[in-house]
Amino acid sequence: MILGAQLYTLRSFTQTAADLDLSMERVAAMGYTTVQISAIGDIPPQQVRDICDRHGLKIVLTHTNPDRILNETEQVIAEHEILGCDYIGIGMMPERYRYAGWLDRFAKDYREAAKKIAAAGKLLMYHNHHLEFAKLNGERIILQLLDAFKADELGFTLDTYWVQAAGGDVCSWIKTLAGRIPCIHLKDMDVLIRPEGVSAVMAPVLEGNMNFQAILPALEQAGTRYALVEQDVCQEDPFVCLQKSYDNLAELGYK
Repeated sequence: MILGAQLYTLRSFTQTAADLDLSMERVAAMGYTTVQISAIGDIPPQQVRDICDRHGLKIVLTHTNPDRILNETEQVIAEHEILGCDYIGIGMMPERYRYAGWLDRFAKDYREAAKKIAAAGKLLMYHNHHLEFAKLNGERIILQLLDAFKADELGFTLDTYWVQAAGGDVCSWIKTLAGRIPCIHLKDMDVLIRPEGVSAVMAPVLEGNMNFQAILPALEQAGTRYALVEQDVCQEDPFVCLQKSYDNLAELGYK
């Protein structure tokens, strides 16, 4: 697996071309060689590509507006050609599909777009939160999505933290989704004690309580190509968090 940085972690520092350039310089200096484009500002795709190329960073995945994927499929594909990116990601299921009478519409609505993306040599990717592990119509949503699309129509960007948050066994789900998870979001879970109470929080990889000593080999066996470090909410400087994750994973031989 190749390590990458999910830029959602740095969304406060990527809203202008100048800020993106400085942030990518810092990400590259940490040791990362790939990135996922997510929640950046309104910067033209060619400029984004030029910035990442300048710092030796390959764009491997995006999170793209689901409505654009559905209604502007050809333009989205063309933009990903410019970015040099093969994986087009949906960050979260639009709210209207999260109900019993509507879940099957997700596949009906997105299948044509998924086929166009596949025909262009790319893959539509679905990123989970915890809601996908709820049962709807008697079966877990993620399994319904798995069955609704062929392997060349939909891949999964499995998010380790959200599987854990849903009460799932990360290694078990990796096994279930083997061959369908070319990209993974790595984030850890820790416990924070505050005056107002105790809560689970996101943490740099290998700084929390999740069993990455088992998770990482399971991902290798499942054929995952890109391990993208993400921390939606940081307890300290997001750049420090990304560096800690990289350093911890590099000690295990991942770069």
